[in-house]
Amino acid sequence: MADIVNGLLVRDNQVLLVRRSQHRSFYPDTWSFPGGHVEAAESLDEALVRELREELAIVPTAWASMGTIEDHNPASGRTIRFHLFKVTEWQGAPFLRGDEHTEMRWLDPAVAALMPDHALPQYHDLLKAIGG
Repeated sequence: MADIVNGLLVRDNQVLLVRRSQHRSFYPDTWSFPGGHVEAAESLDEALVRELREELAIVPTAWASMGTIEDHNPASGRTIRFHLFKVTEWQGAPFLRGDEHTEMRWLDPAVAALMPDHALPQYHDLLKAIGG
């Protein structure tokens, strides 16, 4: 089983979504949240801080767990466990680094929940929960 952390950045009643690049092996060209694999001997918190620094050039300073989603990925034959964190404070201004994502958008969670091309179908309910 692979463990992934995702940061759901929330500010001014909006949430940040990123579009995964078309060349990605898993969930290509879909909307998701920044994050990535938890490395060996790394805590979930450490992975979250590292991944958001690598992908968005920010350092999260306040976050809380929003739970876990498990997804059996037929392409790999593995189950992937997504650990989701609501990030409410950070240092720096988010921008896309590298080529893992092609676009980022700040959206009202209710609007984001209606998008048809999420990486995981469970994101619809998750975004509705954020929106209250």
